[in-house]
Amino acid sequence: MMMTRRNFATAIVAGAAATLMSTRGMAAVSSTTGAAASAPLKVRNVVLAHGLFADGSCWTEVIARLQAKGLNCTAVQNPLTTLLEAVAAVQRVLDRQDGPTVLVGHSFSGMLVTEAGVHPKVSALVYVAARAPDAGEDYTALAKTYPTPPASAGIIFDGDEGRLTEEAFLRDFAGDLPKAKAEVLYAVQQPFQKALLTGKTTQAAWRSKPSWYAVSTEDRTINPDLERFMAKRMGAKTIEVKASHLSLISHPDTIAHLILEAAGH
Repeated sequence: MMMTRRNFATAIVAGAAATLMSTRGMAAVSSTTGAAASAPLKVRNVVLAHGLFADGSCWTEVIARLQAKGLNCTAVQNPLTTLLEAVAAVQRVLDRQDGPTVLVGHSFSGMLVTEAGVHPKVSALVYVAARAPDAGEDYTALAKTYPTPPASAGIIFDGDEGRLTEEAFLRDFAGDLPKAKAEVLYAVQQPFQKALLTGKTTQAAWRSKPSWYAVSTEDRTINPDLERFMAKRMGAKTIEVKASHLSLISHPDTIAHLILEAAGH
């Protein structure tokens, strides 16, 4: 059949429109990364891991809010001995979960989320002002590419056991908490072993699992720009919280909301 001039013009317009729609669609996909790319799986289990200078009770305020929404929460007691032992502690808790689980880590425990997050029960990852190394990456070397945060100068050792001085804990770790509350947290500070800091992750769960990240903009323990770099690299759904390193305590509503989002609620 011969194409008339009118039909030819119509085909050209249709083709151009289709090309434009396709280009826009590709642009939308390329600008959408990590968790934002698809709706998260709705789950009821949340496992939370703590970092240095803390214990599992640091998640209390967040847990209360998640439980009020019907989620089953478990805080891991990180032994703070070696990376292998800390990862094993997380894996044991994940093994006990009865279905898909959101794995959450604060501070150093981002290492545990990155390594243990490949567990088949983990549906999503949430990092709260946390380390997020790549597989085999030297996190210490990565951190040195950014200005050293003030809290680093406050770490002291008794042999192989490290902890923060009271001054550094109150000012650089828990700087936006009421002093009385920060002093209570300092009193339950758990020391860590030097060997813990030498471990490297062998896997990067964020490369295969949807991820969320809460950057603490006033952080004096991990450089906020380093947090932003790691969040961007993993393609995480990212929020910024005007908080100290302990946003999970000073802004529990915000952190709980982020976890609920990762859990599909």
